[in-house]
Amino acid sequence: MLDLRFSEAELERRREHITEFIRSQVDAADADGTVLGLSGGIDSTLTAHLAVEALGAENVHGLVLPARVSSEGNMSDAERVAQDLEISYDVIEVEPIVDALLEAYPEAEGDREAVGNARARARAVLNYLVANHEERLVLGTGNRSEAAVGYFTKYGDGAVDCHPIGNLYKAQVRQLARHVGVPEELAAKTATAELWADQTDEDEMGVSYETLDSILATHIDGPLSVDATARLLEVEAETVEKVRGMYERSEHKRRAPPAPEPLD
Repeated sequence: MLDLRFSEAELERRREHITEFIRSQVDAADADGTVLGLSGGIDSTLTAHLAVEALGAENVHGLVLPARVSSEGNMSDAERVAQDLEISYDVIEVEPIVDALLEAYPEAEGDREAVGNARARARAVLNYLVANHEERLVLGTGNRSEAAVGYFTKYGDGAVDCHPIGNLYKAQVRQLARHVGVPEELAAKTATAELWADQTDEDEMGVSYETLDSILATHIDGPLSVDATARLLEVEAETVEKVRGMYERSEHKRRAPPAPEPLD
């Protein structure tokens, strides 16, 4: 696989670039700070660290949003991040909102994907409820790898005001997290969106992050063909084609909703 890690100098450049980006977004919106969801995972943890560095702890508000399928360990880690960074945070249960949705439309009950996405969208509603009330921006926590293959919920975790770490592959997220002082047990933990029980990101995508990052860098973001990528990375061409298909099918998630061309 490719080594996508940054040099120490580049890590510092990325750190400064992202913190300046966060400050500029808040200033441009004349906002009073930021709100972000804390999942206990590495993406939200790194984003929280960078937001505090950019704005100060008093201007970052964390939301821990457990659902019925959330693990106690991840929710504990989410609270730990808020406490370590000394930011204000609230714990708000998501499941009553999801239960109300299913009461209104019981036909969807038992549809794992529909209910899982409803949980992500309920979290987005709560993020914006708090952000609007406090006149803050909602920070996204998505990374480049997941965005490229559509591994996020449209109008769920994709519903944010900006994506501070949106240009980092997953391996780079972990590397920058270690650089800014995120504890190793959080930097290295298995990634999961926890939309349903026992879910892991790699199992659902069907490819490891190491392989995904490398294919994206060489074939999707880079110039190499499917066959050349497969030879370089020593993976099956079918794996490269699978990632290509995920990228193409999820294009609609990365664009604004289309409208017809205006008539003359």
